Amino acid sequence: IEGLFRSGPQEHFYLETNSTLVVPSGESDLTIYCSTQAATKTQKCCATSTNTPAAKVVVRMKRMGGGFGGKETRSVFLSCAAAVAAKISNRPVRLTIGRDVDMSITGTRHAFLAKYKASAVVKDGSMKLHGLDAEIFSNGGWAFDLSGPIVDRALFHIDNCYKWPNMRVVGVACRTVQPAHTAFRGFGGPQGMAVCEHVLEQLAVVGKVPIEKVRRDNMYQDGHTTHFGMIMGLSTSGSWNVPSMWDRIMTEADVVNRRTAIEEFNKKNKWVKRGLAILPTKYGINFTSKFMNQGGALVHLYTDGTVLVTHGGTEMGQGLHTKVCQVAAQAFGIPLEHVYINDTSTDKVANTIPTAASASTDLYGMATLDACRRILKRLEPVREELGTEASLQQLANAAHFKRIDLSAHGFYTIDTNRCGFDFTIEKPADWPEDRPPNSWKGHPFNYFTQGVVCTEVKIDTLTGNHHTLKSDVIVDVGSSINPAIDVGQIEGAFAQGMGWSTIEEVIYADDDHSWIRPRGKVFTTGPGTYKIPAFNDVPEEFNITILENVSNPFAVHSSKAIGEPPFFLGTSVFYAIKDAVAAARREHLGEDTYFEMHMPATSERIRMLCADEISAASISKVIGSTETDIKTFQPRGSY
Repeated sequence: IEGLFRSGPQEHFYLETNSTLVVPSGESDLTIYCSTQAATKTQKCCATSTNTPAAKVVVRMKRMGGGFGGKETRSVFLSCAAAVAAKISNRPVRLTIGRDVDMSITGTRHAFLAKYKASAVVKDGSMKLHGLDAEIFSNGGWAFDLSGPIVDRALFHIDNCYKWPNMRVVGVACRTVQPAHTAFRGFGGPQGMAVCEHVLEQLAVVGKVPIEKVRRDNMYQDGHTTHFGMIMGLSTSGSWNVPSMWDRIMTEADVVNRRTAIEEFNKKNKWVKRGLAILPTKYGINFTSKFMNQGGALVHLYTDGTVLVTHGGTEMGQGLHTKVCQVAAQAFGIPLEHVYINDTSTDKVANTIPTAASASTDLYGMATLDACRRILKRLEPVREELGTEASLQQLANAAHFKRIDLSAHGFYTIDTNRCGFDFTIEKPADWPEDRPPNSWKGHPFNYFTQGVVCTEVKIDTLTGNHHTLKSDVIVDVGSSINPAIDVGQIEGAFAQGMGWSTIEEVIYADDDHSWIRPRGKVFTTGPGTYKIPAFNDVPEEFNITILENVSNPFAVHSSKAIGEPPFFLGTSVFYAIKDAVAAARREHLGEDTYFEMHMPATSERIRMLCADEISAASISKVIGSTETDIKTFQPRGSY
């Protein structure tokens, strides 16, 4: 087969827009209070902008009203502008931009275009993948920003959970007239996985093999190698649980019987159709740039037995501070309420890494644990003297009188052999032939967070509206530090992924929207024109299961990262919609053929792709199309 696939942009729509307060003091000191995921980057840029030594610029970040990647780099220019004004005027300067301005200038998720050729072998009703040759192009906007590493991660995730024996993929970041696009939850991974699932669905239709069977029969197994050289399995990438989770959800969600019921429903209803999709995901955890896989923490133990922690990560509602406090509380054996985090500050923990890549609990949890262990090591002689029943308060007070330091800096780095990947490295002459292809370039991920989802939807073929009836989700989060937070992250990521792939459509001034000018101007700059998921969009029945009795030897307390990995599971709503649209097309066209469906699945796109007599008449009236054009008509958007 060959074809193309498009996925659209997505606005971050954090509740708190970008905001900064800069307070000058002394001769040249600056204290910056800002909503950012990158405290050190803000410090460096503001220091450079104002010609101030970095040591005299302090960035403090207590909590953000959401970030989702949009405040990893694109918040910095605002802080620089306020810092320059504060430095010149020697007065505090606050700068907060409105929602419309924020959405107009700060960029979105990268839209992707994929052109591909793929092949598979069909035999005895089964299909085995053979090869994928793809080019993926991302819309980077007018400046490079993070477009390079976003394309990198898309290339790493274009296999999703499937073994492709032969693969060649090329990624290109394209410069366009739009605002500079930037990081967004998933960081290119969902765009890559969406390409893979699109290809699989086309292969399944052409090969006349059920898509669930295609997905299950081609999943990685222990010992398989990825296209970037990692070996799947416990000792190298963590336990591989997707196949067993898939089998479990097939049984627990009663997929076979529901498929039959959906077919019967669709036969009896012309204008309402149902669809179902089962989707797996694996998401690699690490910064793909090796130097970024580091984190620091500062821990103070006070003589009353309470603990103050400062670390390099920022809190944006994802529960990072809570998990870090839990790590410290467990280390010292004290109640959680005795551990406190004030804020993230560059004068306490310096040279920090942006809070991103879902890796912050892994990094800062381990750094905090390192600091706690250093203090506990110093307390061992005091504990021997006072006895094992002595409280932490008694130990701390006695240690203070013995002149023992009760503060410690902790630091953690991912094993150098478990992070980093350099695309430019050529194969060494002495590289062992039994090692996987591309493994000489590095080991990009420490482990994979995995999940499977089954989603059922209902569409109205006359209006194009859809309704999500039920979603069953299973996610492997290792040994969860805080299950309540992890379930919340799964719910939020699912909703955001669902929004990206269905109702969230960013519109720009381009060839398809010539009535907006100048070219590149964002039209959807507020909730009046841009729709994010609301209460009615949540699945009527939403079941989330955290996989039991699993561990992860590569992260703090055997846990796993959770912020970004469940995002792609939300796109199961898109694939279920596509399944329902396919049922409508079979009825109206009298044939079961492949059709292209771009993301997002807006009401317009759903309505027109149903290819009934009404949409056919509309298409013919507007563009004078033939029967072939009606079958292949694709509502276009801004990509």
